[in-house]
Amino acid sequence: MKNTSISLRLWGDYACFTRPEMKVERVSYDVITPSAARGVLEAIYWKPQIRWCVDRIHVLAPVRFMNIRRNEVASKISVNGPKKSMKEGKGHLGIYVDEDRQQRAAIVLRNVVYVIEAHFELLDQSEHPKKHYEMFKRRVEKGQHFQQPYLGCREFSCDYDWIDSSEVPACPESLQGQKELGYMLHDIDFDDDCTPRFFRAVMNDGVIEVPPFHGNEVLS
Repeated sequence: MKNTSISLRLWGDYACFTRPEMKVERVSYDVITPSAARGVLEAIYWKPQIRWCVDRIHVLAPVRFMNIRRNEVASKISVNGPKKSMKEGKGHLGIYVDEDRQQRAAIVLRNVVYVIEAHFELLDQSEHPKKHYEMFKRRVEKGQHFQQPYLGCREFSCDYDWIDSSEVPACPESLQGQKELGYMLHDIDFDDDCTPRFFRAVMNDGVIEVPPFHGNEVLS
């Protein structure tokens, strides 16, 4: 991973990394998931020649939950509806939020701070890793991104900055020791019909080691 490893600090007022076993109400995992961390990296710098892999997650703020109620739409537009309307030249191509709104409860995180350690893999071997490393670092230092990075839900945007791996601060005293977080979403296997993959997350002194996506620790 020489010349491809990076460390990125993230923080935000709110975050919600929804547990898939919860059907209607949103309930967040205790910490950011590897897939959400990858989404932040890709929001800052995405290129088809590279693939981001999250190696380690540092939790730098106590895990605090809060209950909120959020307005959401009760349904979604089907693919067939707009196709039929466009073919026939009539019909509805959208939904009206005022007529389809409902309130749902959510358990979200507040005042979160993370450091993400990750690396990228070259999908095009003709590319030079240093070029992508320098471009990513420059974009982070300038605060540039393709879309606003967020923490689980788009309304929970986050800030970020570059940090050297040797400068990662210690976790708070409340996170010292070992804590089992249960099975956590690792990422989606897009090559296998968008199958979700999970791993057993363990936090040691505020640090979660993320196994390789195709490792034996990752289950479907």
